[in-house]
Amino acid sequence: MSIHALPGPAPVSLRFHPLRDSATMLRRNLKRMLRYPSMTVTLVAMPVVFLLLFVYVFGGTLGAGLGPAAGGRAAYANYVAPAIILMTVTATVQGTAISIAMDMTEGIIARFRTMHIARVSVLTGHVLGSVIQALFSLAIVVGVALLVGFRPAADLGGWLATAGFLVAVTFALVWLSVALGQVSKSVETASNLPMPLVLLPFLSSGFVPTDSMPSGLRWFAEHQPFTPIIETLRGLLMDQPIGNNGWIALTWCAVIALGGYLWSKRLFNRES
Repeated sequence: MSIHALPGPAPVSLRFHPLRDSATMLRRNLKRMLRYPSMTVTLVAMPVVFLLLFVYVFGGTLGAGLGPAAGGRAAYANYVAPAIILMTVTATVQGTAISIAMDMTEGIIARFRTMHIARVSVLTGHVLGSVIQALFSLAIVVGVALLVGFRPAADLGGWLATAGFLVAVTFALVWLSVALGQVSKSVETASNLPMPLVLLPFLSSGFVPTDSMPSGLRWFAEHQPFTPIIETLRGLLMDQPIGNNGWIALTWCAVIALGGYLWSKRLFNRES
């Protein structure tokens, strides 16, 4: 065998650079967010409207149901804020599914598949961009919650733990929404598939205690993933014990993230 036929390292120009390619895809998604700020405004508007509705319209009545010692609109603002914060995340991931579907229908994903880039970077760029968008949206919603009467008792450590936990929840739900966006045949379908993520907080302990629900609904509310997530958020923000909710919520996040990642990777690689 000629020495020229021996295998050697690939030329530098042909090597994959996952980190560099992911950073490029992240910049692409961030530029699109800046170019179309109406998407972010729309995603933030829904949780803000729900926050105002439940605090100012239903807060007095629902707050009285929390008990005579802790009832009232102010107490209900503290109770419902974690659910609205989670709804901000679910609204953002709905936008992720729409963004993925737009890339799929416009053919840009097919073009990325033919380019000499790390395949994982295409999805990673969407995931990281969505996490950044979610953090920005969460800052706005938390600010509005503080204006309408939300009074968290968390110290600096509690806020840092809350931020880390929200990143974990967002990361998990974004990977699931990436798969939902890829499996959608149109942008309209992609906007509808994540709707259960938006509705599940209503069937949890987010808006009323599960003790007040009928037995069947109570069982579902206590065993679906958003209840331990909301209870963990509530405990961290109000400086209260979270019990088993913390590890249950993180387990759900790990399962959703892994399932969403594997599903997304399979869908992206099914066409070469």
